[in-house]
Amino acid sequence: MRHILHVILFLLIPLCFVSCREEKISSDPTLRLAFSADTVRFDTVFTTLGSSTCAVMVYNPNKNAVNIQSVAVSTDFFQLNLDGENDRSRLNNITLNGGDSLFLFVRATIDPLDVNSPVFITDSVCFLVNGNTQRIVLEAYGQNVQIIRSPSRYTVEQNYHFTADKPYLIFDTMEVSGTTVMDAGATLYMHSGTSLYLLGSVSAKGTLAQPVRITGDRLDRLFPKVPYQMASGQWGGVYLLSLDGTQVADTLDYVEILSGNVGLYAYSSSAAVPRKIVLSNARIHNHALYGVVLRNTDATVCNSEISNCASYCLYLSGGSCLLTHNTIASFFGYPYTNLNIHTTGRDDVPAVYISLSDSAAAPATVRMYNNIITGARTANLVLDTVFQSGYEGELANNYIFSDSVLAPWSHDNVYATKDDTVFVNTYYLHGEYNYYDFRLDSVSPARGIGNPAYALPYDRLGIPRQAPIDAGCYQWQPK
Repeated sequence: MRHILHVILFLLIPLCFVSCREEKISSDPTLRLAFSADTVRFDTVFTTLGSSTCAVMVYNPNKNAVNIQSVAVSTDFFQLNLDGENDRSRLNNITLNGGDSLFLFVRATIDPLDVNSPVFITDSVCFLVNGNTQRIVLEAYGQNVQIIRSPSRYTVEQNYHFTADKPYLIFDTMEVSGTTVMDAGATLYMHSGTSLYLLGSVSAKGTLAQPVRITGDRLDRLFPKVPYQMASGQWGGVYLLSLDGTQVADTLDYVEILSGNVGLYAYSSSAAVPRKIVLSNARIHNHALYGVVLRNTDATVCNSEISNCASYCLYLSGGSCLLTHNTIASFFGYPYTNLNIHTTGRDDVPAVYISLSDSAAAPATVRMYNNIITGARTANLVLDTVFQSGYEGELANNYIFSDSVLAPWSHDNVYATKDDTVFVNTYYLHGEYNYYDFRLDSVSPARGIGNPAYALPYDRLGIPRQAPIDAGCYQWQPK
């Protein structure tokens, strides 16, 4: 027994010395802390709402413990939490043992501002150790917004005018009857689960320099090099609904609708009175379900990019549709990204689906000229009818990755092979920050196949179209 006690004492005595040595607090003024980041940058922070929380590790790389005399910031724009303590008055006289670390969490909250444009806010977290101050720089852009929300979680308006003065943060699903107007430069940030139901006419007239933009309200980052905007399904969708048999006409020019479940859904309950829509120079991208759905809708769609949707990029059912110089490209998820920022898209749904079998819809007549229809799937164009030979539409001078359409109304199209290089980039690599880019590659087989008779004078980026005419919404330009 005595022998065992001697062994235990022999083992414990060195541990006591180690423990005492680790807890010795050094006053050496040359000792420094180390941080996992020397700067914390927040993406745009909406006033009054606050940002996501960023974490920084605080290390003591020294042999001995140090006393952190104080941890402080000089403004109220940033809130601190150091290892669970968020009371600023208690962030002092903190012992950090040698080789140990602390978690520092930082959150930004910007008070309401009197200006509408983003304002740059900066501060520093100051650590005072043995008379020396070390800093972690804090940076954020504060943006004043107009918040739309309702106690019932459903906002109803008779008419609504979205201006470009400052962005809108839409917290609850919003229904507008009457007229909806969106000025050039208007920006709508949609909170999770919210949608727009626009029952009257819509006039959304952006410009190349100031598009109308509708997107999710997460402006932070999934990962350091991955903005949250690259994740689909952040919000609901934009629904243009005619439910009472009244004729309604919409104009949407230079509109960007990004990263929701559904981009644009236009519908009339009356097959005899279709909704009418002109969609031009638009970009509808990265949706967890559909890009554009047109049901009982007479539509002109031109110079638009409709891309990366888990289901159909374009679904047509009922109405007369003219599509000219559009790029419809579905490279959603699958093997085209090295980061799981999408739900994997179904392989059995085409990029473009034209339905003639919907008994509740008017006959669908679709004319398509100078378009690109392609994607990761093998069949990107489906005409759902048992009477293809009697179809009254026209499909001409398009680049299509799908089975050949052998019918009198389909002619002068180029059918793709899987080895074609069509676009600048059809994948996302977050390490190199290469994002999808649906402008034409120099060797693209979509170059020069367009019919000048259907050509639009400018492409979506304002570049003049000159012979030879390229298919799609982007005319190729040499670097």
